[in-house]
Amino acid sequence: MNTSVVLFTADLRVHDHPPLRAALRDARAVVPLFVRDPAVAAAGFAVPNRLGFLADCLRDLDASLRARGGRLVVRSGDLVAQVCRVAAEAGADEVHLAADVSGFAQRREERLRRALEARGVRLRVHETVTGAVPPGAVTPAASDHFAVFTPYFRRWSEQPPRAPLGAPRAVRVPDQVASERMPAREDVPGLSPGLAPGGESEGRRRLTAWLRTGLGAYEERHDDLAGDATSRLSPHLHFGTLSAVELVHRARAAGGAGADAFVRQLAWRDFHRQVLAARPAAARADYRTRHDGWRTGSEAGDDIAAWREGRTGYPVIDAAMRQLRHEGWMHNRGRLLTASFLTKTLYVDWRVGARHFLDLLVDGDVAANQLNWQWAAGTGTDTRPHRVLNPLVQARRFDPDGSYVRRWVPELARIEGPAVHEPWRLPGPERAAVGYPDPIIDLAEGLARFRRARGRD
Repeated sequence: MNTSVVLFTADLRVHDHPPLRAALRDARAVVPLFVRDPAVAAAGFAVPNRLGFLADCLRDLDASLRARGGRLVVRSGDLVAQVCRVAAEAGADEVHLAADVSGFAQRREERLRRALEARGVRLRVHETVTGAVPPGAVTPAASDHFAVFTPYFRRWSEQPPRAPLGAPRAVRVPDQVASERMPAREDVPGLSPGLAPGGESEGRRRLTAWLRTGLGAYEERHDDLAGDATSRLSPHLHFGTLSAVELVHRARAAGGAGADAFVRQLAWRDFHRQVLAARPAAARADYRTRHDGWRTGSEAGDDIAAWREGRTGYPVIDAAMRQLRHEGWMHNRGRLLTASFLTKTLYVDWRVGARHFLDLLVDGDVAANQLNWQWAAGTGTDTRPHRVLNPLVQARRFDPDGSYVRRWVPELARIEGPAVHEPWRLPGPERAAVGYPDPIIDLAEGLARFRRARGRD
């Protein structure tokens, strides 16, 4: 075997990369390839924050390959056509690809397989590249996937993840295969001003630092809004600049309650992936319908706009939404609160919120985003689908002194202590001077409406 193509998608790294290592083992030369496919933009996945982060990732991947004697080939156009073209240019007889779970990815893989086979080129698809445990590795007796997390996690924990692979020492790329110019973050308009840097080097630096200083306290502090004690590794998992398999191994090696809690979150990611792999329609349709008559159109338009813009009058909700716009990222507890508020307090379709998140989140993963939104809306895998998170109760619990709110809602910066969560209780002149909106809905009224809609009153 002479040459293989390694098609990079959501696995933009050189460490623990089974397709790359398999290709290097079996071929004398490889073509590391990334295709900028317009179909990704047409499907709504290519938004500014992810494009900016992607540019960082591609430049870093190219640098890592060049340090090993290789380089990254970037092409633009239909993915299937470009892969076939590169395989022909290189004289390749195999293409290596990491498996993915979305309906979009599954359809793309099948198109690619047919096109390559027609040209006498074999497609090799590798599992456990984008997750820790493949979607079909653990299944219940009577179904193709687990619909409840706890039994899934029990079985998931019994599956020893494969050993992580080291980065290759050398990569040889044929000279005749040309590449386009590497994209740059500066090419992308409309980025969130606080968008974090991307790339495997940055991801590994962040991981090493967090394992040393953050993992031990993760169990106690991961819901602390102001403490910002989560790993912030989700963008790197989404783009595959870090390996979920390696994260499981390194966390377990560190040990302790914090490591256990962190590994559980990685299992949640795999849980959603196995649900979506089995039910691709869950990206756009209720996993378990509640026959909701969501508020739509002009009836809900002003409320949706206020929610998106962070001016609902509920400080913890507005703080989280403003963090999202500024950073392209939101604290995990903030995601739960804002999703519950939109779907249950305002009774707006979860797809409206999921789309807004996908428009801004740098870690906007279809499986995690859509299925977490369904969980919050009570149409997904939540075993308590009618629960409603009260933003005031949650704010007092997870931002007790109001530091998170004051960080992101500067109008309220002068209000001291927990009073910042209820600015409408300020005396009249002081309240007017703040310049912050009144609540767009009374929480009790929103709860009553939701219960009526779900037949729970």
